[in-house]
Amino acid sequence: RPISVCEVSGDVLTIVYKVVGSGTEQMSKMASGEKLDILTGLGNGYNLDLAGEKPVLLGGGVGVPPMYNLAKKLVAEGREVKVILGFNTASEVFYENEFKALGCDVLVTTVDGSYGTKGFVTTALETMDYTYFYTCGPEPMLKAVHKASKTSGQMSFEERMGCGFGACMGCSCKTITGYKRICKEGPVMKKEEILWED
Repeated sequence: RPISVCEVSGDVLTIVYKVVGSGTEQMSKMASGEKLDILTGLGNGYNLDLAGEKPVLLGGGVGVPPMYNLAKKLVAEGREVKVILGFNTASEVFYENEFKALGCDVLVTTVDGSYGTKGFVTTALETMDYTYFYTCGPEPMLKAVHKASKTSGQMSFEERMGCGFGACMGCSCKTITGYKRICKEGPVMKKEEILWED
């Protein structure tokens, strides 16, 4: 299951998740010291070398946490980082202050307009000046960012994975070079290689 990795520090892994089913509900009831059997670090991550001077990071819902560690690394490299966080409504907004504490310029959008800018992450992206983008969120959001973005960028797909080892092809995405597995060749892919199906 796609669980958002927020930060890695030494041997400590910070994850952020939303309770949506029995598995995440079980996790929410775990006590300190309990253990989980997990696969992590599958596939590939973001390439920071392509960011340029002013990268923009777009996170939607549970796609927000992976943007945090990325922002931390980009800020440490001296880049001017802008962050757009997208949610449905004000009650779902989280991590805004954490990004601001890193020194990022943060914009929040809500679909219903109850907080920040009314609309989607692409609404805020339209008027922004940036050199490259990084994004993580639900597929409709990724598709919209793909269409609205003015530069190249990288997209991290949220996808349920059957095996996690690339054997079942259950988490594949259509690209210019054929189908790629989210768990193996992804989850991060470049904008130019993705072919969207209608």
